[in-house]
This record gives sequence, C-alpha cells and structure tokens, in this order.
Amino acid sequence: MKILRWAGLAALALSLGGVAQAETIKIGVVLPFSGANADLGHQIDKAFDLYVKLHAKDILPNKVEIIKRDEGPPTGAQAKTVTTELITNDKVQILTGFVFSPSAIALAPVVTQAKVPMVIANAGTAWITNLSPYYARLSFSMWHTGFPMGSYAFKDIGCKTAAVAYTDFPPGKDSVEAFRTGFEKAGGKVTLSIPMGSPVQVPDFTPFFQRIKDAKPDCMYVFIPSGAHATGVMKAYGELGLRKAGVKLIGPMDLVPDNKLQDMGDAAIGTIVMSHYAVDLENAANKAFNKEWHQAYGKESYPDFMSAQGWDTMHAIFDTIKKLNGNVSDGSKVIAALKGWSADGPRGHVVIDPDTRDVVQDEHAMEIYRKADGKLGEKVVGTIPQVKDECKVLKIGRCGS
Repeated sequence: MKILRWAGLAALALSLGGVAQAETIKIGVVLPFSGANADLGHQIDKAFDLYVKLHAKDILPNKVEIIKRDEGPPTGAQAKTVTTELITNDKVQILTGFVFSPSAIALAPVVTQAKVPMVIANAGTAWITNLSPYYARLSFSMWHTGFPMGSYAFKDIGCKTAAVAYTDFPPGKDSVEAFRTGFEKAGGKVTLSIPMGSPVQVPDFTPFFQRIKDAKPDCMYVFIPSGAHATGVMKAYGELGLRKAGVKLIGPMDLVPDNKLQDMGDAAIGTIVMSHYAVDLENAANKAFNKEWHQAYGKESYPDFMSAQGWDTMHAIFDTIKKLNGNVSDGSKVIAALKGWSADGPRGHVVIDPDTRDVVQDEHAMEIYRKADGKLGEKVVGTIPQVKDECKVLKIGRCGS
C-alpha cells in the first residue's frame, strides 16, 4: 500500500512539474578551424572537449550537445553568418568560443536581439563586453596584460624608452594603447609605433624589426595574434640580433604560447611577457589539467593560455547549467548566474566581475629560460594579484560607455 502511495505521489509531482526534467542544452562553439589561425581554435576546442568528457556527470540528468562552426578569418563576416545560423536554425541556447575581436564586435547586435548569452573564450579588445548585456568574458582584456606590463617594463626591467609594434586590428591597437598608458604613467617614453599588417596572414617581420633596431629603444613591445605569428616574431627577432643590440623583447603571453615555445630556440630566451597562464604555473589545478591533457592528446602536446581559458569557460558554463537546473532558455538569467562566478582553475583563481562581466585574475611577469632538462620554460618573476580590466577602471575611451 505504501509503495503504491509513493508511486502515486511521484506521478502527481511529475505531472505538476515538481520533478526536474532532464534537458539537453545546445551550445554553439565558434572557433577558427581553418586558415592561418586554425591552431588558435584547436587549442581552445581541445580544452572544451576535454572538459565535457571529464565533467559530463557534473550536470546530470542534463546533458550538452556541442555544435561547432568555423569562425573563419579575423574579419567578423563569417563568424556573424555561422553564429546567426546557430541561433536561428540550430536553436542554440548558449554561445561560446570566438578567438577574434572583430567577430565579437560584429555579433553584438545579433546576440542582443536574440537574447542568447555568449561566453567569450578569447577575443580581448577591452570594450567588447560593453557592446551587449548578453556578453561575459572568461579570457582577458588587452589591458589585463598591456597596462601592468607598461609599469613593469619601466620599474623592473629598466626600459626607459620603448618601441611598439602590433598587428593592425582592434586588439592590436588596444594592446599597445594599454602598454603605452601604463609605460608613460610610470615615466617611460614610447619613441616608435609600427603597425605590422593584418592578422589574416603571417607577414615577414624583418623590415618592421629592422626599423626598431635602427631606432635603438631599450625594449620593444610586440602584439600579434599568437600561433604562427609568434613563431615568425621570434625568428625575425633572433635573426636580426636584436637582443645583442640591447633591445629587449616584451609583450603579452601571445608571444610565447606553450604549444609553440619548444620550437622557438635560443631566440626566445630572456623574453619577458605578462601572462595569466603558463604550463609551468605551480598550482594543483594546473598540474591536474596538464596530466589530463597529456593523457588525452599525447606527452608532446601542450596546452597554452587559450586552452586554459577554454577550460575555465566551459567550467563556468557547466556550473551555470547546474545552478539553473538545466533551464537556460532565458538568456538574461544565464548572464545573471554567471555574474560573480568564481573558481580555481589552471590559471589560479578566476572571477567574473559582476559589474563588467569581465574576468578578474592574477597576472604574472614571466621570463623565458632554458631548463635543466634542455627545454624552454617560463619562470614567474613577478605577480600582480586579481587584476581587473584597467581600461574599465579608468573609463578610457569606449571602456567608459
């Protein structure tokens, strides 16, 4: 009799919606899977796949369906097309990925109109998160690295003058503005500024760097969209003998991604970058992350800062799904749940600032050196804890809108 009674109550609760229904959440992933920047997309995608594989049980009885699309070249045009299709045809409830700032910039009105939350795993132009209330970012702003590097270069590296060189698209301009602001505030002087073509193809950096060598600054701050561009930068820097000429190479972490570092040779030694991640970071979560990565992709495969961002991005999405019991149909509630999210990941402790929907994280000055085993490594030489996007703190330009 008791068994029948409990069964009846369960059936009644189910009919009244008292028992949670298992949901399949469709997540649209947009990353560059082709062209000169495909490696950037693959580094994030591997992290996404690994997180889903290891943590699918965390959101049971709900599950996710990942639908992937090629972001294409860094113009925003293809990203806008495929993302619109994901929203209208595939009915995705959450969007993520997006390596390039032009993609996120172009998509702001689309996402806002559709009210679909978008969790950015890379695109770093500072004011992007101001463009839509449906944006949250788990990667970085260009000011997270550029601004503190300006101060560090003057006070700790001893650079009194600097040249800046950058890939000529929104994040490149933003990065050098961040560095210039921090550097000049500390007392330094930028003596030369050189745009170095578009991110679509890797240029020959030699003529740009020769101009810097001739100008003889104390250091050169370089921004490029990582990947193959980083390899090209290091090749030209080494062949022109800029270090021997007394010009120190500095920049954001894009210069020395872990998955390219071992191929860069001695030219990379002594380079100092500002970064929130390196394979060599000493924390428990990073050690576990690297162990799982090598088991999944091989001992000679390395995650990089984009991989760490991808891991934390999917972590935040999964925690939000769990918090909302799989009910992610209301995009504003998803964003509300993401505000203030925090966790310890491969980068250390990360938080989504509830006021800006941007990440707060530790930033480290790291120097490239040769380890005892012969491999190149990244040594932490300084740390700035829990850095916010200084562009928004100072309300500079479009960051103040």
